[in-house]
Amino acid sequence: MLGCRNSETEKMKKIIIFHAGSLSVPLKQMAGEYEKKNPRVKILLEAAGSLVCARKITELKKPCDIIASADYFVIDELLIPDYTTWGVRFATNEIVIAFQEKSKYSGEIDSTNWIDILLREDVSFGRSDPDSDPCGYRSVMAFKLAEMYYGRQGLAESFLTKDRDFIRPKEVDLVALVEANAVDYMFQYKSVAIQHDLKYIELPDAINLGDPLKNAVYNTVSVDVAGSTPGSRMTVSGEYINYSLSVLSNSVNRDEAVDFVSYLLSREGMEIFRNNGQEPIIPFSTEQPGRIPDELQKYLKTDITE
Repeated sequence: MLGCRNSETEKMKKIIIFHAGSLSVPLKQMAGEYEKKNPRVKILLEAAGSLVCARKITELKKPCDIIASADYFVIDELLIPDYTTWGVRFATNEIVIAFQEKSKYSGEIDSTNWIDILLREDVSFGRSDPDSDPCGYRSVMAFKLAEMYYGRQGLAESFLTKDRDFIRPKEVDLVALVEANAVDYMFQYKSVAIQHDLKYIELPDAINLGDPLKNAVYNTVSVDVAGSTPGSRMTVSGEYINYSLSVLSNSVNRDEAVDFVSYLLSREGMEIFRNNGQEPIIPFSTEQPGRIPDELQKYLKTDITE
């Protein structure tokens, strides 16, 4: 960690972080703890769907030091090699159906009847936009996986065509809809449901995209989403949920940014994730081991969370 500096004249350093909406709660806590230890550093957090975060960098050319995405695919496919040269996978999650006590049939819904209840005409559900947010395209993947798992032909299309008015740019936007009782249910990350004290139904591992051992099943589905340039499309294949981060090559305050990433990957940082319902990926992994900054190499070699 960068130690506290006593010089009153030293300029405040700012670290700008573009991040997935589902990371808002843990990153806010982490930023607060880090700033206590490093009072000359200010963390600026900006949440959006991960694909939108990438487009802020590639299309809008907005200044950014760190990107933390809900899918490693966003960094590896959209930002490497032009905007960064590496990414580290650090946490996982799973898709659930979240709701509140006031939701219709909240006392009836369970892991055996959720499909029929969500497809009832008097029930509404929300999901995030596949073109903006990994939770959005993962929800679509979950529809397709459910169709195969339950052997119900046409199920995915039934979900895709229902309640399209309740598609939002990022997954945390859906929380307000549920809390205001504007929709009854939402396809959501488990961690977000936990952070907002919502009820949730867990889905089978073959559907929830949370089990790396089910990758062979997840890989059988894919979704076309907005690409890296305006008007282009790209195909995202199913894979277990894995969050990734990187420090951008043109980071203005690179040393401070790498130091914050070091704090995030530390035992203390991972405990904050665990306390917010998000499990670390152990060991941390990368497709670019030789490009990881020297200061972060130790996190790839040992399980520092034990």
